[in-house]
Amino acid sequence: MSSLEGQVKSQWILDGLDCANCARKIEDKVTKIEGVSACSVNFVTKTLTMETSEDYAESAAAQAQRAVTALEPGVKLRKKPSASRPQPLRAASNPAVHEDVHPHMHQDTEGCEGQPDAHDHGHEHAHMHDHGDGHSHEHGEGSARNILLRLAGGGILAGAGMLLPVSGLAELLLFLAAYVIVGGEVVWRALRNIVRGQVFDENFLMALATIGAFAIGEYPEGVAVMLFYQIGELFQGMAVNRSRRSITALMDIRPEFANLKQGEDLRKVSPEEVAIGDIIIVKPGEKVPLDGVILEGKAMMDTSALTGESVPRAAEPGSKVLSGFINRNGVITVEVTQTFGESAVSKILELVQNASANKAKTENFITKFARAYTPVVVITAVLLAVLPPLLLSGATFTDWIYRALVFLVISCPCALVVSIPLGFFGGIGAASKNGILIKGSNYLEALNDVKIVVFDKTGTLTKGKFEVAGLYPSEGTAENELLRIAAYAESHSNHPIADSIRTAYAKNIPQDAATGYNEISGHGIEVTVDGQTVYAGNARLMEREGIAYAAPGKLGTIVHVAVGKQYLGHLVIADEVKEDSQRTIQSLKAIGIRKTVMLTGDATSVGEDVGKQLGIDEVFGDLLPQHKVEAIERLEAEKQPREKIVFVGDGINDTPVLARADVGIAMGGLGSDAAIEAADIVIMTDEPSKIATAIGIAKRTRRIVWQNILFALGVKAIFLLLGAFGIATMWEAVFSDVGVTVLAVLNSIRALKVPGQA
Repeated sequence: MSSLEGQVKSQWILDGLDCANCARKIEDKVTKIEGVSACSVNFVTKTLTMETSEDYAESAAAQAQRAVTALEPGVKLRKKPSASRPQPLRAASNPAVHEDVHPHMHQDTEGCEGQPDAHDHGHEHAHMHDHGDGHSHEHGEGSARNILLRLAGGGILAGAGMLLPVSGLAELLLFLAAYVIVGGEVVWRALRNIVRGQVFDENFLMALATIGAFAIGEYPEGVAVMLFYQIGELFQGMAVNRSRRSITALMDIRPEFANLKQGEDLRKVSPEEVAIGDIIIVKPGEKVPLDGVILEGKAMMDTSALTGESVPRAAEPGSKVLSGFINRNGVITVEVTQTFGESAVSKILELVQNASANKAKTENFITKFARAYTPVVVITAVLLAVLPPLLLSGATFTDWIYRALVFLVISCPCALVVSIPLGFFGGIGAASKNGILIKGSNYLEALNDVKIVVFDKTGTLTKGKFEVAGLYPSEGTAENELLRIAAYAESHSNHPIADSIRTAYAKNIPQDAATGYNEISGHGIEVTVDGQTVYAGNARLMEREGIAYAAPGKLGTIVHVAVGKQYLGHLVIADEVKEDSQRTIQSLKAIGIRKTVMLTGDATSVGEDVGKQLGIDEVFGDLLPQHKVEAIERLEAEKQPREKIVFVGDGINDTPVLARADVGIAMGGLGSDAAIEAADIVIMTDEPSKIATAIGIAKRTRRIVWQNILFALGVKAIFLLLGAFGIATMWEAVFSDVGVTVLAVLNSIRALKVPGQA
């Protein structure tokens, strides 16, 4: 990805951010600041990410600080440790915008997601709907104990009002005092929001319902409902924060310190302070803080935090280690090769934590649904209170107003708006724990509709580790001369095939052995060796140059070699199939994938041999990069409208196809920058079998999300009917709101588990 000229990205932690409406307001406000090109606030990780032009970086940061303080006095900004310096921005990795899989520029956190943080901060919140300012601003001031004492005090006064022999004004004052203690701040926020023109939030609904109860003489019920509601909010906040902590713990792979070696001394420093080329020591049990190469020592490395692999891997001098690995035994000395901001663990954390910016269609639908749903229910409640007494004989206003008030309490769609983002984020977290990086819940949801999986061959289904399997010189040419010319010709190439030829030659190649190196895309190379023009490449190169060549007698990747117009012979390069490739194809078919396809630049005969071995449905060979895109477009035209196509490639030379497919999956490998940046999903272990795991996680996540949707809507529909017919009381109404939300949030936590582990 190229850098965007003059653009920088800054990140802050928003301490005290405990409701999603706060996040939405902050995001909207900061986005409008001059010089800010994009802003997203991640409610789950409490992170504000802001993109600005270089000229406005400082002024925009200062204005963002002021905006946050003005909107949320209790929310404090602090610079995110892993982004201590603004980083140059890179262009969007996937320019394609696919039907049904649209990434969004920022996270829309509309809804009723304010919760009390009972464990961490003890903040009290009444969550809200739509555009309302519906939560408490006691960030950092209250505590769980203070909240409980206040609720207990109000409860005691309400109990006294019910048990003591009081009536008339004394009874009203007793219950009124209890009501003010328990729910005064809810009424105050409702009034303030009405003044701002923000009516349809939960504060308004609860205040209207309970004040209405007082108006019709139901003092005990008015206080009791508010008390129960606040206790429910407390439990709801605990459930949300449990989910948030579970997700945070799942991705707790950030190293806390580095042992920096300076002369003979060791100094414990923050990973951000270590520069490229510095020497660090990693002791047994410690996380590797930065990417680097081992200089001294041997150890077994636990890579599970990055890859999901349970078996430790051996590391020795010369081995590459990545931040996030855990040293199981031995002391190793490491030379740092990447700053922390560019390290593997930093990139993985950024990818996963920012994934919620790309919202799934289900999330967007629920946000819009909640926005329209609450006003509709309020209007219905008004009609319910007014029309029956006017139209039905014997109907009283008192009875129908009470039913309308119950109807109002039930209306809040909190369970949907809170639990669904948590469900998707849990699925993304579970995938990351298994070495699968999914860049947005839109891609996670799209995996559910995948019916066609298209694979690249080399490096995806095969190991990409080439070996010279045969030398076939033409008449009059010696084998060693054919190999020498080929090795000299390939001396400047970084391609794995070139590496295999140089390895087979196994002799020193003079620095100036080859000159005038020219790589011909999709064909091979043209280079000058010993003063003569040498061509090394595939059959298309020979045909292009008009050179007669011999047909290969063995399957494999063929490299033809010619000096001038004289054909010297060809080399056969073999590539081994990965151990789990066959299992991958079988697993995909078992979970309902309709067609598997392989596209390769290799000879069609080589591709068909691998395809037959693995059980792949269709194989297309001899393809240039643009031909692979054309093949994807043909498959696109053949598929059903709702079906999705996945392309799986190595993320380096397959970028156009990764962008064109509905979902691009890169066999990234540890530390492969090109793969991480090019695809929608990255398999960090290079194991194609993880594709089936990713689809399994997507299906499980969707089941959980739809369980929450159907459960919440089903319970609310039942209670709305019961309320309208006067069967349900306000007690049941509050349960249907708060109780269902708590249960839905707890259900969302199950998305953190991988299928088969539940």
